[in-house]
Amino acid sequence: MPRLNLLPQRLPEGFAASLGRTVARSGLTPNMISLFGLAGNATAAVLVAREQLLWAGIVFLVFSALDMVDGAVARATGTATPFGAVFDAVLDRASEALLLAGCAWYFGGRGEYVQATVTYLALFGSVAVSYMRARAEVVGVSMREGVFRRQERVALLAAGLLFNGLTAVIWPLAVLSNLTALQRFYLLAKALRSPEA
Repeated sequence: MPRLNLLPQRLPEGFAASLGRTVARSGLTPNMISLFGLAGNATAAVLVAREQLLWAGIVFLVFSALDMVDGAVARATGTATPFGAVFDAVLDRASEALLLAGCAWYFGGRGEYVQATVTYLALFGSVAVSYMRARAEVVGVSMREGVFRRQERVALLAAGLLFNGLTAVIWPLAVLSNLTALQRFYLLAKALRSPEA
């Protein structure tokens, strides 16, 4: 399948290996780092709900970056396991859902019910993108493609929080997330219908 990604999936290999070894010396395990990421994103969600968008953006960006660190530590220390991969994926989905729930609360508290509804559509899209990848892997199809994956969603949402543009970014976030889910559905259907499937 052609690669249609806007942002890289992982850190550069050499840098990731060095970072993973450095962090591992602190005694932190990949699963502990994943849990820290969830806690940080939950904090960011509370900050959004309290209309402290700048701080929410900073916290969200910092703790979302841990999503790349836990994998780097696992690979650098040879402790990558199927359970760890599933654990990380589940916490990533929970982190994003919490942040978007905080955004919906923010809009609802301001009486901006259209934006709150759009936020729930963005949440649906983000879950659908991940679900399409999970379903693809069940049937043996690799599915990392997508115009608007988690990396792109985090970048856009962080920009909206940091620059007080949450209202502006929630619309493209909802539209592009759902379009990416449809894109993955199309790619999966195409792969399953190919003669090699």
